[in-house]
Amino acid sequence: MEERILQFLNNTYPINFYDVKAVTNEMYRCQSQKGVFFVRITNYKSYQEQLDEVNWMNYLFNQGIGVPRVIATINNSFIGKIKLEEEKRVVVFQAASGIHLPRSKWNKTVFKDLGQQIGRMHRVSKGYMNSETTAHINHWYESKEYDFLKYIPAEEKTIREFAHDVVNKIKELPQESSNYGLIHGDLWLENILVDSDSKLTMIDFQDCEKHYYVYDLAVPIYSALEFSFSGGENLRDYERSITRALVDGYKEENELSSEMLTKLPLFMKLKELFEYNLMHMYWNAKELSEEQVRILNLYRSRMEYSYS
Repeated sequence: MEERILQFLNNTYPINFYDVKAVTNEMYRCQSQKGVFFVRITNYKSYQEQLDEVNWMNYLFNQGIGVPRVIATINNSFIGKIKLEEEKRVVVFQAASGIHLPRSKWNKTVFKDLGQQIGRMHRVSKGYMNSETTAHINHWYESKEYDFLKYIPAEEKTIREFAHDVVNKIKELPQESSNYGLIHGDLWLENILVDSDSKLTMIDFQDCEKHYYVYDLAVPIYSALEFSFSGGENLRDYERSITRALVDGYKEENELSSEMLTKLPLFMKLKELFEYNLMHMYWNAKELSEEQVRILNLYRSRMEYSYS
């Protein structure tokens, strides 16, 4: 498999690769004389959806936003096609500098830098939002991952009511160029690299979508509370600290109205429902592990209590 991928890359891209190693089922780390590259091979989205995604990334890169550079083929296309067990689409990224920070390093200083980066991304994308190259980037509500009532079991009546209420409240918000546009959609901590000069790079734009900008602020806060808090202070104090820093950084680069800022807790609830829905979509309900049952029950308890 890896030899076939290596041969394809060297026939398709203007880079002489000499080593390919699988990182995940769809991501490969590739070595060349020009440095390290990552290759995504997937059919997760259609050709046109992926093309709109990487065109936006290329636009952001050229605007100086911290995203990986997308490498074009020798035919000047950002999407290649490879035939393995089935035809899949190929995207090559130049490796970004930096690391995934350890838990103890996710502090208010980093969150302020992240807020600035997200604010710049949203600001420079406003003029790009209505271009033809975004036609196949879906609105958030068109994604099956937000179809909560399809996947959350009917017997979970309280959570289904909670989900219906949250989604309806968000759909009732006005969609304006100042508050709605292109977002990354999955800015949890594993999708952010930080180098030795504190430069941030946002990676993995597969879940980019058209959404309220504030959702790109809700996700990293939610992610930090779930995965990066390492004690030493109250969790609520940590949440206030990183939220204030993220918002302050964002406001330095892009407008954020007081009205939309008050909706941040609502979008945190949307993110929680999103994560809970993924469990029902991809976990086998008849073969749940003890750990999976524990996680589901924690989510159920938290959301039922919050709604009641």
